[in-house]
Amino acid sequence: MRSPGRWGFPRRVEREFWLRIQEGERTVQAAEAAGVSEVIGGRWFRQGGGMSPMNLAEPSGRYLSFTEREEIAILRAQGHGPREIGRRVGRDPSTISRELRRNAATRSTNPGYRASTAQWKAEIAAQRPKTAKLVSNDSLREYVQDRLAGNIRGPHGTIVAGPTAPPWKGLNKPHRQDRRWSTAWSPEQIVQRLKVDFPDDESMRISHEAIYQSLFIEGRGALKRELVACLRTGRALRVPRGRKQNKPQGHVTADVVISERPAEAADRAVPGHWESQWCCQAA
Repeated sequence: MRSPGRWGFPRRVEREFWLRIQEGERTVQAAEAAGVSEVIGGRWFRQGGGMSPMNLAEPSGRYLSFTEREEIAILRAQGHGPREIGRRVGRDPSTISRELRRNAATRSTNPGYRASTAQWKAEIAAQRPKTAKLVSNDSLREYVQDRLAGNIRGPHGTIVAGPTAPPWKGLNKPHRQDRRWSTAWSPEQIVQRLKVDFPDDESMRISHEAIYQSLFIEGRGALKRELVACLRTGRALRVPRGRKQNKPQGHVTADVVISERPAEAADRAVPGHWESQWCCQAA
């Protein structure tokens, strides 16, 4: 069997990372809990656009687990055949024979069956990459890109000027004045408009989630990356829902509230117990 390439992290490690992200933990905390470095965790989060690229549910018993593969490797090293291994593991002998044939080590001075290598090969073989609809359908991609950018074209192909944006008055958020979301369409608006412009063409259909994923996830190659500036939020990555539910940490903690102030601070006998306003008035 041809080697599938460079050995990456096991799928269970990446699943643990995304489960922590789903619970609202920061990237550094999730990476530490999964047993990877902060750089690897940040790369996973950036490449996934803040969204898990895998199903976070535990694998079903239909497939061999890593624990079963470890037991197979031990029994194989002891010289047992597929029938005996299958009887002890509780699997069909044909399943064991196919596992030993497909997922044995190929790039090693000591070729044989090892659980870690077998698990890695099985995870690569289980991948089913699917071409995004915005990649295969050029008309749909141009339609979505034009409306995300706020460029509406008339029947003759000329760009129709969009609505005039109101004057910017947000002095406390100066960077938002350069965003184009005031004239651009949201993915939800684009999805609903497709049904009006192409009522009989089922190929011109897409969900708003697919548009968001094409913008956020690296490697999709469907939409231009700079179009994220046209979104209402202007974010380049999606914020996990668990982080939104977490309450922000307040600046006032339990040890600095007024009710916990010691009694000797009331008489102002020590200069450190004076209020700054009183000191300024006295000066």
